[in-house]
Amino acid sequence: MIIRTLSFPFRYTFAKLKKAVGKLGEIKIEPLYAFGNEDRVYVKARVLEAYKQSKPSAKKNSLQNILAALRRYAGSSVPDAKVEVFCLGQKKVVLSDDEGIIECEFDAETSMVKERHRVGFSLVPESGLIPEKRKSYLDVKQFAKDHPVGVISDIDDTVLISHATDIGKKLWLSVSKNAYTRRPFPGVSEFYKELTDYGKHPVFYVSSSDWNLFDLIKDFLKYRNIPLGPILLQDLHLNLKNIWKSGGGDHLHKLEKIRMLLELYPGMKFYLIGDSGQHDPELYAQVIKECPGRIKSVYIRKVKKYDGERDQLLQELLKDDRSPEMVFVKSTQEAMQHAKEHSFISS
Repeated sequence: MIIRTLSFPFRYTFAKLKKAVGKLGEIKIEPLYAFGNEDRVYVKARVLEAYKQSKPSAKKNSLQNILAALRRYAGSSVPDAKVEVFCLGQKKVVLSDDEGIIECEFDAETSMVKERHRVGFSLVPESGLIPEKRKSYLDVKQFAKDHPVGVISDIDDTVLISHATDIGKKLWLSVSKNAYTRRPFPGVSEFYKELTDYGKHPVFYVSSSDWNLFDLIKDFLKYRNIPLGPILLQDLHLNLKNIWKSGGGDHLHKLEKIRMLLELYPGMKFYLIGDSGQHDPELYAQVIKECPGRIKSVYIRKVKKYDGERDQLLQELLKDDRSPEMVFVKSTQEAMQHAKEHSFISS
């Protein structure tokens, strides 16, 4: 049985046109995530036309980074591609949607949580589709439903300096910098290592950025030595014409993904980390109300001068002895100090 992900049937994509005239190049499958619990594992990947992209470097100048960003957004997502997905001894055939996205779910077994598993992807041979020679694999991240604690973190202006509230600055940073020249907030690496007990606990990154930025975010986290975890971005059709919309929208998809994580790991309590520039405080307040007792603490980085009145309104929303404190901080060091005082971290 072929699994079909949701698509937009009325848009005739550039990749479809190139395929029709026989000009579609080699196809690559970009693994995005594979994670779950004892019962099920969620897998997501993207099918797109392979394009030559040089590795990021701290020595590259703005022009080189702009050209790399143009290549990233000019790439063609490939719809209607049949992909075989192998995971936990099972195989499923998935048809990519108009964004080139494939998603599927696999049954898991309780005894497998502590074992290492990989998910593999293979393009089903079709006329006009030439697979890239390099095979696509991804390690599966499995955590028990009753694992004690986890971290859910925003990315822009929480981990990565983005100036998300200033479209001009944000766009310039997005295209003129690369994964090695984008800057993290001081202390983020140490704080996240402490909260996850140096890899013992999971961290999930939930962002309004689109999947075109996946490789940049992943390379940035690795380069800055920030704990890695599943990166959950927004399914949003972006290209060179509307690149400025990346990270925008109503952000409700972030709430949906957080709800999914809370459901997937019913015994896990979470730290929520975000910033006040957009809607993180309101979204996190909603999570606390919906799931009492599931949130250990909330850390919000203040990025606007008028936060005082807004802070007070949010604290009123959480006026309950059972609700965790929503901590507004100016720096990661302030968050670490609070975490130490409440024995969330030891050092």
